[in-house]
Amino acid sequence: MPLYLLDHTLTFPPVELAEPDGMLAVGGDLSTERLLKAYRLGIFPWYDEPPICWWCPDPRFVLFPAELKVSKSMRTVLQNGRFEFRVNYAFREVMTACQQARRRGQDGTWINEEIIDAYTALHEQGYAWSAEAWQQGQLVGGLYGIRLGKVFFGESMFSAVSNASKFAFIQWVRQLESEGVVLIDCQVHTEHLESLGARFISRESFTTMLDQYC
Repeated sequence: MPLYLLDHTLTFPPVELAEPDGMLAVGGDLSTERLLKAYRLGIFPWYDEPPICWWCPDPRFVLFPAELKVSKSMRTVLQNGRFEFRVNYAFREVMTACQQARRRGQDGTWINEEIIDAYTALHEQGYAWSAEAWQQGQLVGGLYGIRLGKVFFGESMFSAVSNASKFAFIQWVRQLESEGVVLIDCQVHTEHLESLGARFISRESFTTMLDQYC
């Protein structure tokens, strides 16, 4: 299938036209308006260097908050007061920590300064959120993503000490569930998120839920 080149309009091609690996289009920009349109359609940007690449994989890796799995060891971590949970105290710092995190099998990062600026702008307008683990006054783990209606789109997480990102994620999922969020987009598979209850659903089911809950 051909890749679609985006222009100055905010139009995206139908997600069903994505390549088998999920790549849908290239080009465009990271304006707040375009990013919000993309997420509502189930599309997200992911690229190492320009042009911007836009993706919508099938199947989609998601977590339903009610299906969250918390291990016995993590229940102990949650209860022993080792970490403090905060929301939106240090959004840009969380993004920078995610940018600098070393990940197995990856030489670099897709979280460049353009991405950080764009998502910080979304944060300032109330769309992007960070969930954080703090220890003795220091940011030691967390994640960030986009919240639209009853859906949270997770983007990246980091952990500077053992279990910090899991702590922040579990606390955030519980808070989102209490606030009526019904779907958390994890985008692509990781063993880490699978251990917490995430699973695959079809792209069709995913976009149908976005139509209903965004």
